[in-house]
Amino acid sequence: MRKSEHIRICLEEDVSFKKTNGFEKYELIHEALPEVNLSEIDLSCTVLGKNFAAPVFIEAMTGGVAEARRINENLSGAAEQCGIGMGLGSQRVMMLNAALTDTYRIRHTAPTIFLAGNIGASQLKEFGADQLKRAMETVEADALAIHLNAAQELCQPEGDTGWANIWAAIERVCRQVEFPVIVKETGCGLSAATAKKLENAGVACIDTGGAGGTSWAKVEQYRGSKKAGLFLEWGIPTADSLSDCIKAVNIPVIASGGIRNGMEMVKALAMGAAMVGMAMPFLRPATISMSAVAERIEAVKKEIKATMFLIGAKRIADIDMAKIRCIMPCP
Repeated sequence: MRKSEHIRICLEEDVSFKKTNGFEKYELIHEALPEVNLSEIDLSCTVLGKNFAAPVFIEAMTGGVAEARRINENLSGAAEQCGIGMGLGSQRVMMLNAALTDTYRIRHTAPTIFLAGNIGASQLKEFGADQLKRAMETVEADALAIHLNAAQELCQPEGDTGWANIWAAIERVCRQVEFPVIVKETGCGLSAATAKKLENAGVACIDTGGAGGTSWAKVEQYRGSKKAGLFLEWGIPTADSLSDCIKAVNIPVIASGGIRNGMEMVKALAMGAAMVGMAMPFLRPATISMSAVAERIEAVKKEIKATMFLIGAKRIADIDMAKIRCIMPCP
């Protein structure tokens, strides 16, 4: 019921932060002599040993309910067609009820993409490494994403606020599994200190999941939460979180949280992100068809290419700090 409500609310209600993702503080530097042909710009990149046609990642959204199967199949099929990766929604319900497993199985539509499985950090006290391994094997995932959603859990009427010893649990998982572990926030951002702690735990990649996009406190308020009101704007804006994390760690950082177009993606890449994630822009197309999602992905790729043309970058590796400047007070 909760997962169905989340999908409905995100599609029907205004659940966005009022504050921005922070990328307006940064400006890409125009190159009057780009010295590249737009038609020859190459978006391909390699992250965590996997090749991507573009540095775009479909962030985790759903699973465990009937409508989730169609959404995940449309997302994954489009990801396969466009050569990008995606994440599954939390697999906890699947691990508790095997009958729901098919809502997460997408390899028949996406045999080659980078696929991240998913479990909530607070659920690590429920499941051991062997159970997590089986869950990843069942969906044929390439990596496990552990999501941090303390603010959402706090606001949920049925939320889990027992978050002591979570870091130790993450460290244990990293030590006991063979696949890469990604740790992601879900809309409140990662601080430099937290990013460093995660790197020290053995995490292979972090995902900022910053503020500026969907506020899960607002989602829970629409579900009737009495606790959410104080925290509707809680969180570190994505650009600030990204800047802090890039300075703090030496592992790949995925920038996500309210990023809505290719220009913002290029800004994130220039600041040091290895890849850029989006969820909400793909949700509504995913309720329509696979081709609708693919069309949205291709539109973003065109925006990335157009922006790269105007900063004189032929390859993703050419996008660096020399291509961007801060025009407002920045971290």
